[in-house]
Amino acid sequence: MDKSKDPPTESCTTATCGWRALFLPQLNRQSLCVYGSEVAVERECIRQLQSGVWVIHPFSLIRSYYIMCMMAITFLNLIGIPMEIAFLDGYSGLGWEGFNVFSDTLFLMDVALNFRMGIISEDNEVAILDIKQIRLCYLRTWFIPDVIAAFPIGYILLIADLHYHNETNPSKTNRMMRILMFVRILSLVRLVRVSRLVRFFNEVEKVSNANLEVVRLFFRVLSLFMMIFLLCHWNGCIQYFVPMLEEFPSDCWVRRENLMNATVGVKYSWGVFRALSQMVALSYGSMEAPTNEVELWIVMVSMVSGCLMYTVLVGNVATIISNTDPTAKAYKSKMSHLEHYMTFMKLPPELQLRISNYYQARYGGKWFDEKDILNLVSTSLQEEILTVMCSSLLKKSPLFQDRDINFINAILLKLQYELFQEGDVIIRQNAHGDRMFFIEHGQVLVESEDLEKELCDGDFFGEICALTKGKHLATVRALTECQCFSLSSDAFQLVLEGFPDVRKDLEKMAQLTEESLIDV
Repeated sequence: MDKSKDPPTESCTTATCGWRALFLPQLNRQSLCVYGSEVAVERECIRQLQSGVWVIHPFSLIRSYYIMCMMAITFLNLIGIPMEIAFLDGYSGLGWEGFNVFSDTLFLMDVALNFRMGIISEDNEVAILDIKQIRLCYLRTWFIPDVIAAFPIGYILLIADLHYHNETNPSKTNRMMRILMFVRILSLVRLVRVSRLVRFFNEVEKVSNANLEVVRLFFRVLSLFMMIFLLCHWNGCIQYFVPMLEEFPSDCWVRRENLMNATVGVKYSWGVFRALSQMVALSYGSMEAPTNEVELWIVMVSMVSGCLMYTVLVGNVATIISNTDPTAKAYKSKMSHLEHYMTFMKLPPELQLRISNYYQARYGGKWFDEKDILNLVSTSLQEEILTVMCSSLLKKSPLFQDRDINFINAILLKLQYELFQEGDVIIRQNAHGDRMFFIEHGQVLVESEDLEKELCDGDFFGEICALTKGKHLATVRALTECQCFSLSSDAFQLVLEGFPDVRKDLEKMAQLTEESLIDV
């Protein structure tokens, strides 16, 4: 391969690309998960640079910081806007007005930047960097909600407040107050920014360590609790905002609780308390029946929103639980089927207990299909996995001592894990042999007419039958719970074809064993 075709590792660093490196994909776990290698990430950088169009890559560093910043600003807006409208009564102060103007400016800039934001494809295999595709995708999805949410009401409020404070005519002042109230109510349209919060969470969940279930679970739980908090917060603000629109009638809850001159914190606390009391259907906070039609509708809306909150909470918790520890759930499902089968077949209680104990010892409460798992990885990884699984066996068994590593790896790929309980007959005398066994942990008793012998960790038996496919000369019974690896005769013969020296050694060893009647 021509090495000149591979881009150098340092070709897209800040030193060589300057400020453009901030918009290129970074070499991290996310990009490696999608592109597969460092070379592929470098090629993606070259592809973006050669396009000659300024686009922010989905895996760029500035994109990650931008999403986190927008999430924080959006969440502060969703908290502060209802608070300002309901409790501050037009006296929000210069600091909050400045934040509103800053937020509106940022959201307007975000609408423009989204036409230059690269998009992750649905299959997470490639980043879309074509300007036309990005524009069409944005216009068809989030453009209209983003434009509505970015409507610059902060600028309108700032200009109206300046005119209001400079106005000396009482009639114009009253008219200006009504206009301000209308604009503040109109500013509720900015709550559409909650759609941005949902979108940002989806993007963060997709981009940030998308191959880690723990990360996805964390963002799912965080977004769930943030949505529940916002629902309770908005409901609490509505509890106070509606009586304020009616200029606090004498029978409203604000006057009943003597909150007319209370601080904003006290009013907000009572509003959220009433909202939660109605949402969870408790009598606390709403001891008296609604006194008017408006208050009645507020209570009903709170109860319905509480039902929705319960539905979302239960649905998400059920999804999280169902996705947690799937191997344990698969094991319970297998055990349930097994119990139904044993009951249907009317097996003796002693046999049912032995079968249940076998499953518990074999799988340990977790169900894995080891063959499928090993078939999904490369041969090299299979060898490493089996080497770890059989590490004690490789150290103790004389069959593997001072052997060629290629022979050991070939044998490892053919081994099958088996477990026997105490008292199980592993092989019977005079039965045809089709495999040999390696003891990883446990003890067995070799019994024949003239001999009894115990074997333990690292020993093996049945090698003569594996070589000749003859009959076993003894019975092997498990004295304890035994974890073994079996090797079929056909697989053994196939491996030995490539290692004639090992075959000769094993045939000599088998002949000595047969002569001393230890063969099983």
